[in-house]
Amino acid sequence: MKRAEDHVVMTLNRPARRNALSVALRDSISDALADMAEDSSVKAVVVIGEGTVFSAGFDLKEFDRAAVDDAFMQELWASSDRFHRAVLSFPLPLVAAVNGPAIAGGFDLAVMCDLRVASSTARFSHPERSFGDVVYGPLHDLVGGAIARELTIGGRELTAHDALDVHLVSAVVEPAGLMEKAVEMVERVCIAPRDVLVRTKAKALRRAGVDPTNPTLDL
Repeated sequence: MKRAEDHVVMTLNRPARRNALSVALRDSISDALADMAEDSSVKAVVVIGEGTVFSAGFDLKEFDRAAVDDAFMQELWASSDRFHRAVLSFPLPLVAAVNGPAIAGGFDLAVMCDLRVASSTARFSHPERSFGDVVYGPLHDLVGGAIARELTIGGRELTAHDALDVHLVSAVVEPAGLMEKAVEMVERVCIAPRDVLVRTKAKALRRAGVDPTNPTLDL
């Protein structure tokens, strides 16, 4: 993590695994968000992936292990539920700087953030729909039922510019300019007092109608 005066940049740092969201990485994110929620000097958090991928989603190798290890299966889903709850309930603005493909659970992470800016190399898809449930509710809140169903039922994939067209992201820039654009966005966010940001975020969460206490596969 990199700390600025009033915000934090949190980097998903597993580039060798395309920043796959392992149990360990999910738990690290959950812990970090819990700490930052209590830090009165933090107003916002930027989330970005290391390298050229935002996140390829959950680490599928861990599902292979879970298939033969019941205890790890329980750990995997407990970690998943905690992770989704931590991100969805985080009381301050989250800005996703989508630096490349955001796939499956990586797509979900970008969607659970409040604001998104994308590199021109970004793309968004839910390939896990071919073998399992897809997180639907937070996506529906952003793009509406028609687009959400195209993505989660119909298998549509979005380029960065497609994502801009459906208002999933606020801007598309070339890769070299992504962090500059994200910082510009977060600086606008941080003009507001922290208590105002907390209240506005709470209103947004209530209006979204997504219950963060639901298990992952019920979202």
